[in-house]
Amino acid sequence: MAVFTQVPLNDARELVRRLQLGELQALRGIEGGIENTNYFVTTDQGDFVLTLFERLTAAQLPFYLHLMKHLAHAGIPVPDPRADAHGEILHKVCGKPAALVNRLQGKSQLAPQAVHCAAVGDMLARMHLAGQNYERQQPNLRGLPWWNETVPVVLPYLMPAQADLLRSELAYQNHIAASSAYAALPAGPVHADLFRDNVMFDGEQLTGFFDFYFAGVDTWMFDLAVCLNDWCIDLSSGQHDASRADAMLQAYQAVRPLQAAERELLNAMLRAGALRFWISRLWDFYLPRQASLLTPHDPAHFERVLRQRIAQPLAL
Repeated sequence: MAVFTQVPLNDARELVRRLQLGELQALRGIEGGIENTNYFVTTDQGDFVLTLFERLTAAQLPFYLHLMKHLAHAGIPVPDPRADAHGEILHKVCGKPAALVNRLQGKSQLAPQAVHCAAVGDMLARMHLAGQNYERQQPNLRGLPWWNETVPVVLPYLMPAQADLLRSELAYQNHIAASSAYAALPAGPVHADLFRDNVMFDGEQLTGFFDFYFAGVDTWMFDLAVCLNDWCIDLSSGQHDASRADAMLQAYQAVRPLQAAERELLNAMLRAGALRFWISRLWDFYLPRQASLLTPHDPAHFERVLRQRIAQPLAL
């Protein structure tokens, strides 16, 4: 959601007309995030978000875009990619693969209470169930194979104690992934990045999930763990917040009760979620790409979360 590619007004205007969405009225770059170029687009027919994909390829993108359309048609409040006259939802802008989706109403809840966490848990479970019959397959591209590839790249930038933690946790996660309990975890399409700034609320009413461009087929428990690690902690310390976590877990299980293997591996998946984002933030921080409005996230946050998850396992 940084701006890597500057989009001229004429290019945006041509896309809007091709999608029969009226006349372009405004185009504004979106600050925040680190993967793609995003713009708010306003036409005389409504508000939209234009995304130019800077890393994902045209071969990878149909999984994400058709997943969003599948979920939208199943009643999950997610952005619905707009098609041209030929039914195509993957477009090209400035030589880059691109998509235009409707802009969700509401705003992000950056200081969530238990009621917000419960709403996320409920809708996350509904999303998982709605994705069960989605036929396209693509692994989580930021899963374990990517961790194994990326850790050696970032290790030289770390202090010895950090490097020791990173190596030991990666070894632990490889061990978990080889276990029979892990093989028993139910899986399907997951968001994999459902942080506070990727959910919209109108007061206490959840109005949408967005930014599906880290989605992939993975365990549902990993998806839930990523949410618990962001929505249900104290951001300054990384410490667990029991009331918010209980609200999210109870709401999730009211829709889809956790299986025995999921309950057994909850803490391992919480550690996996913390490790995944520590690695990616280290990578973005020490090996950044040039972009207008780009502000890399602080890697130290998820180091703290991982240390907390190791020191204080969560009991269901």
